[in-house]
Amino acid sequence: MKNESETKALKTVSREKAFYFFTSIGNYTGESAASLKEFMEKINTVNIKSLEFHLYRGDFEKWVAEVLEDKELAEEIGNLRPLNYSGKTLRENLLNLVAKRFKELAEL
Repeated sequence: MKNESETKALKTVSREKAFYFFTSIGNYTGESAASLKEFMEKINTVNIKSLEFHLYRGDFEKWVAEVLEDKELAEEIGNLRPLNYSGKTLRENLLNLVAKRFKELAEL
């Protein structure tokens, strides 16, 4: 049986609570994610500048912790920040973290 937080991490949230990808303040990419699965898919395709912008502001971990209520994944994402990844390396590492967590939750 899934515990409540694991179930919440796999849910689809309302558009109001979705994650909206920007490349800088006021520059919306046109991409958003309303679930962990969508978030994982967008990491793979969204502009790299958007990933860098949001990671280093703490936006990804805040959304994952507060909206998806997955503190474990939020902490893992936060641990990427001090590594100063950028470009393709950042995309691959972020995608691997999120994909691994998604697989763990989906198998419970």
